[in-house]
This record gives sequence, C-alpha cells and structure tokens, in this order.
Amino acid sequence: MRQPSKTRKNKRSAVARNQDWSLGLAVVNSKAAGIDIGNEEHFVAVPPSMDPQPVRMFGCYTSELKRMATWLRSLGITTVAMQSTGVYWIAVADTLREQGMRVTVANGRDTKNLPGRKTDIQECQWLLKLHVYGLLKDSFVPDEQLLAMRRYWRQRQQHIADASTAVQRMQKTLTQMNVQLRNAISDITGTTGISIIEAILSGERDPEKLAQFRDPRVKKSKRELAQALEGNWREELLFILQQEYETYCMYQCKAAECDAALERHLARLQQRADPAELPPCPRHKKPRSGDNVPSNFDLREELFRVSGADLTQIDGINVLTAQTILAEVGWDVSYWPTEGQFVSWLGLAPNHKISGGKIIGRDYRKVVSGAGQALRMCATTLLRSKTYLGAQYRRLRTKLGAPKAIKAMAARLARIVYRMLKFGLDYVDKGAHYYEQKYREQQIRQITKQARKLGLHIVAPKAA
Repeated sequence: MRQPSKTRKNKRSAVARNQDWSLGLAVVNSKAAGIDIGNEEHFVAVPPSMDPQPVRMFGCYTSELKRMATWLRSLGITTVAMQSTGVYWIAVADTLREQGMRVTVANGRDTKNLPGRKTDIQECQWLLKLHVYGLLKDSFVPDEQLLAMRRYWRQRQQHIADASTAVQRMQKTLTQMNVQLRNAISDITGTTGISIIEAILSGERDPEKLAQFRDPRVKKSKRELAQALEGNWREELLFILQQEYETYCMYQCKAAECDAALERHLARLQQRADPAELPPCPRHKKPRSGDNVPSNFDLREELFRVSGADLTQIDGINVLTAQTILAEVGWDVSYWPTEGQFVSWLGLAPNHKISGGKIIGRDYRKVVSGAGQALRMCATTLLRSKTYLGAQYRRLRTKLGAPKAIKAMAARLARIVYRMLKFGLDYVDKGAHYYEQKYREQQIRQITKQARKLGLHIVAPKAA
C-alpha cells in the first residue's frame, strides 16, 4: 500500500490538531430574524423570547412590507436573513435597509433543508436558527451606484440580443425570397446591407439599381452583387421583412437610450483616475462600426476614470467585456479576500471532491455569472493571438482540450482582473516568444530531473 507523503501527512495532522471539536454553538446574532420569501406572501420568524407570536405572515404589497419593517424594528431586530429567491427578495431587502437593519442574503445552496422541514413556517425558523449562530454567509450584493450601472448595461445587452434576433429573421426572410444578400456581404446591417434593404422596402426591385448601393469596401463586384439580389419578391415575405426591419431599428434606438442613461450615470460616479493618464488604445482593439460600442461617448475613458484600471490592456478583453465585468463585480473587490475566492465566485474554479487527501471526483456546480461567461468568451479569442496569453491558451488547448482550456484561461484572466482592480497594477504583455522560451526551459528542467533519477546525464548538442 502506498504511504502518504510527509508533506501531505503533516498537513492533515495540522488540520486535526487545530480543529475545534467543541459541539456548542455560540450565539452571534441575538436580535435576528429569518424571512422565507415568496411571490405573494412572506413568513417572518423571530426568537420566541421577543414576541408571543414569533412567526407572522405578511403580504407582498408595499404597505405590508412597511408593516413588517415596523414590527421588526419595534422588537429591536438589527439583522435579518433571507434567501435570494428570484427577484422577490429585492423589495423586502430595500425596505428593511431603509429602517437601518442589516440584511443577509444567503444562497439557497447553503441553506438546504433537513428532512421534514418543508413548510414556509419551518423554513423561516430554520433560517433564523442558522443566522442566530452565524452559520450563513452573506452573498455579494452591489451598492446602489453599481446596481444602477448593472441594470442599465443588462437592459442594453438585452436590446442588442433582441436586435440580433431581428437580424436573423431578416436573413431568413431574404433567403426565402432567394435574395442571397447574406452570401454577398458579411453583414447585412452594414452600410451596404441597410441601404439595399431600405431600397427594397421602398419598392425597388431592379437588381442592377440595388447593386448601385454597394460600398467600395465590399469585395463582391457590382455584377456579382446584382446576381445575388434577384429574387421572387413575395408580398407576405416583404411584409415580414418590413416588420423585422422596423423591430431592428426600434431596438437600436432603445440601446442608444440606454447609452445616454449610462453616460449620465457614469458622469455622476466618483473619479478614481485622471483620464489624461489613460494609455493609448491598442490598434487591434479600436471599436469598429459593427461592434455595438456606444457612439455618443468614450466608454473606455469613462471606465478608466471610475475604476482606476484599464482592463482593455489585457489580451482578449475589449471595452464591451470590460464594461460587463465592471457592471457585474464593480471596482471594489474587497468582498473577495483572495483572488482564488474571486475565481470561485465566478464559477471558474474546479470543485474537487477530496477524500483521504486525494481527489476522487469533480463536481460541476452550476454558477450563473455574467462576468464569468464574458471571460470565457474572451478566452476563446486567444486562439490566434500572438501574445503571452495566446501562447498559454494554445498549449492548454492541446493538452486539456478546448472546454477545459477555455475555463482555465478564463480563470487566468479573472486573476489578472482581480490584481489590476485591487492593487492598481498595469498589464504588460511579454509576448508569445517569451512564453515559449520559459516553457522550453521548464521542459528541460523536468527532463533533466527525470534523467537524474534514472542515472542518466543529458548533454546539450554543440552548435554547428
């Protein structure tokens, strides 16, 4: 039987020595309450010593929430625990915070019921017990400024997604009419595509005249474009094309309104860095017309001003991804004491099952994180990047496969983001050649070590 290594054995012994085996639980929050959040009604439990009726039910209306807060304040309650149930908890938490109470929003995964605790009354009492003894961990809840920015940005992203759906339907309709515009140009929402669609909706059917709207940057010639614009022009399909184009324009206008609201909100935030110190934007990251970047203001400059860090300097992260990350996690990362906890919160860390000091399995827990998903998308763009991170991703992709390599590189990007936001560091790319050289030296050290164990000696060849 294989004996455990001394290092692992010492670590396990140290854990056993430092373990507190006392079974008593100390009261951490004596003036606490537990709330079971629902759609139509909320059940609130307080310690039985505070009220003859320790469990009460309140409705979901604002007057009921105020009555709940008044009752809890009359009992001297200072802290309240609840689960993050959908979006129903938000109004309750806001009302209680206005009354000066500390609200702990717990993850439902951490408050799983024991067998038998099935009713709403028992659920709020169970939350109360856990909170009284300090067994609940508070979830990350952004402050008002960050929450407003997150809501503006999420609304804008939803409009962009809806506009993309309308574009797909326009492509489908044009294909049904055998108007092969999608095969002639790369983007039908560009200058050429929009001009041609507007001309079609205005009644133009001549392919030669439609081809006159061709932009000089289009690779297809006018003759080839005219061949692609010859269709059957069915009336019902033209009607659908008209509606989808109007839908696309509507969502574009709504996204522009979100940009204006976001600009006003960012202007009110505290300045953490001088925009004059912003480094030049890399050439390959300059916004293009089809990137859906806000056009009414410089988003990159505003993000640098309010956060004090330019995340676009990191390879694979553009200004839209930087905005998504800052809208989800903010610029104050003190909630996560270490970068490992930050990576785990994003759902980018492995969840190992360990028994006897060995990894016996891996549990893939589902984490819904907009910032984590954005970092995964950034990792996929590093495949052809001639940078340090690009070389590292290609090696991981060869060794682990694409899915695991994407998650590993997303975790690497998250660690860089954490360091830049916490310590104000700048990211400097050392290049793919530097990474390849360091990796080669590492391989030579490993091979030399293996050869020494086998009693061999490696001799480097002489240069010709």
